[in-house]
Amino acid sequence: MAMPQNSTRENGFCFTQTLDFSHPSPRPGDAGRTFSAVSRLDACDTPVSNGITSPAVPSPSDSCAEPLCSTTPGEEETRFEEGIKYVSAEGEELACGWGGFTPGCLQLCNTSKGVLFFLCVASFLQGMTVNGFINTVITSIERRFDLRSYQSGLIASSYDIAACVCLTFVSYFGGNGHKPRWLGWGVLVMGLGSLLFALPHFTTGQYEARSAAEVGVCGGNQSLPCSQAASSLSGYRFVFMLGQFLHGMGATPLYTLGVTYLDENVKTNYSPVYIAVFYTAAILGPAAGYLVGGMFLNIYTEIGREIGISPENTLWVGAWWIGFLGAGAASLLISIPILGYPQRLPGSQRYIVMRVSEAHQIKDGSHKKASDPDFGKTVKDLPRSVLLLLKNPTFIFLCLAGATEATLIAGMSTFGPKFLESQFSLSASEAATFFGYLVVPAGGGGTFLGGFLVNKFKLRCSGIIKLCLLCTVTSLLAILIFFIHCPNMPMAGVTQMYDGSALPGGHLNLTAACNAKCGCLQDTYSPVCGSDDIMYYSPCHAGCRKVSEKLRNGKKVYRECSCVNRTLLPGPGNAEAGKCTSSCAKKPLLLCFMFVVILFTFLSSIPALTATLRCVSDRQRSFALGIQWIVVRTLGGIPGPIAFGSMIDKSCLLWQDQCGEQGSCYVYQNSAMSRYTLIAGLVYKVLGTTFFIVACLLYKPPPPESAPGSSDASENGNGDLQEHKPSLPAEEDI
Repeated sequence: MAMPQNSTRENGFCFTQTLDFSHPSPRPGDAGRTFSAVSRLDACDTPVSNGITSPAVPSPSDSCAEPLCSTTPGEEETRFEEGIKYVSAEGEELACGWGGFTPGCLQLCNTSKGVLFFLCVASFLQGMTVNGFINTVITSIERRFDLRSYQSGLIASSYDIAACVCLTFVSYFGGNGHKPRWLGWGVLVMGLGSLLFALPHFTTGQYEARSAAEVGVCGGNQSLPCSQAASSLSGYRFVFMLGQFLHGMGATPLYTLGVTYLDENVKTNYSPVYIAVFYTAAILGPAAGYLVGGMFLNIYTEIGREIGISPENTLWVGAWWIGFLGAGAASLLISIPILGYPQRLPGSQRYIVMRVSEAHQIKDGSHKKASDPDFGKTVKDLPRSVLLLLKNPTFIFLCLAGATEATLIAGMSTFGPKFLESQFSLSASEAATFFGYLVVPAGGGGTFLGGFLVNKFKLRCSGIIKLCLLCTVTSLLAILIFFIHCPNMPMAGVTQMYDGSALPGGHLNLTAACNAKCGCLQDTYSPVCGSDDIMYYSPCHAGCRKVSEKLRNGKKVYRECSCVNRTLLPGPGNAEAGKCTSSCAKKPLLLCFMFVVILFTFLSSIPALTATLRCVSDRQRSFALGIQWIVVRTLGGIPGPIAFGSMIDKSCLLWQDQCGEQGSCYVYQNSAMSRYTLIAGLVYKVLGTTFFIVACLLYKPPPPESAPGSSDASENGNGDLQEHKPSLPAEEDI
């Protein structure tokens, strides 16, 4: 039987088809429908507009109506009906496997859902490692390896620097190459980065911490000489930076090529849902990183070694390295199946050829250059490809809007736990856990809901941009909640005088008559909550002379504190390790509106990404995502935490004193923190709203289809023709 021979045209799909209808002798009544033995239909001679074939031929959708379900070695074929097959002219192998090893059991995973599962695991591991573990353990790493804050900031920034360096190369060449291989090798490099990040724990000596029970009490306060503050361990920051650099290199294909690979292998109207599930896994990763990383920090870094200090002690270093070992090993394992996927999945050709183009129409018609099958295969086309994107105003303003949203997301993820810690008087671990519980439903739910809404209402590109605008305006209104704040818990010498009066001029005064003879030093910040519900800088500053051997609610209890007044009985009171519990009445309202801000910020992420994919030509989608990520990271991801951090630092009341140098902030003024957070949020939300409005106004869609029957496909936004019935003769005769 003759097989359809195809010549590859635009979108890599083969249009020229030879159909052979072989059947037994015609039955009575079929004479009027008898076809010749060989009927040649050349679809390439039929006008094609926006991926929809014109009905000038008898059955325009016949060759694309059924999935590609059978493969033979060295060729791809699909059986539309019995006796009709499709063969790729390029002889692509679409089986799942590694080289010649393609066992049948693996083909069960050779579907869009199988790809989605493995990519979700990879994005979950990336989010858990980079945005979860790193943020959780950075304080422990600073303490263990004697790092300054700016050095740890360089470690965190190495990820974005690597991504910016690699994005252009990966998105341009990977977008026109074998995407699963780029993805698989990227996940493998990411795993190596995690293992390298954990390496310093095994190449350094044991961590020695002072375990004297009396450290910090009145008369027993101790401090390391300044000359011993610095050590050779700080050189390990370069190892951490290299590990983060590998993280950035490995994750680069994941959010550019991974998105386009999913988009190419599913229905157009299902694509937002698949991408939303993919990004939801990436959002849940950091939440898991906060929770799991916090759990590991309760384990001493030298596992199995007995130590006389508890996790509440400022000298405690948790097992920060366990998470990176586990994530690294998991990444290496998950890269193996991803490397086995074919360049495109069986059945994907019909989605590509029937996709309705929504690319922005450039006045000079230069957008048509991207339709050339050879466009983008060499580095010579790189400048022209960049120029085409720069001529697309919708794409440009979507990138700028994404940068503003990324600034807020980066700022919230970095300083969200710190905001909760200050406003509600929580410990660092409690705030991280609390924030994790807040991000899971708000961030993960918003990400998935955004893709679901695009699919549910079958939105076109202009409608998607309007949805993004609605989400941005809603979150802009919700951010006004930062006009209110929780009052600071009273702290002796910081927010008020030891006798309860206001501090003159707002200056610190940690010394009073009750602790003047204690010789307290300001080196170690270890807050305690007195029985009078006032916080003190340390047990020494509270005038405490003894430590109880019995714990109360798992916390140390300090006795005979001369600065703490008993509520009923005269004499010195007691103090408990940790901060005083806040009873802020505005706490539920703040949390509720913070949930709304996070929800609608993430709800617009998938629609914005979908609009980006649709407003550019098909052959430029991977490269467009790469350019967008560069803009988002350069203008949003990298400066975002710096902008938020610098504004929040202005609200600091109590700075750490490191041998005369200013360190990190211990206590913030809650009213100022809310005010500066409000200012930063309003500025970026107003900018984002403006960019979405301009993108919507400047978007110029392709002209409507004039071919009969094409309006339905355009209206639904899907390119699947399964509902179109073939106009062939009696099916039982074929």
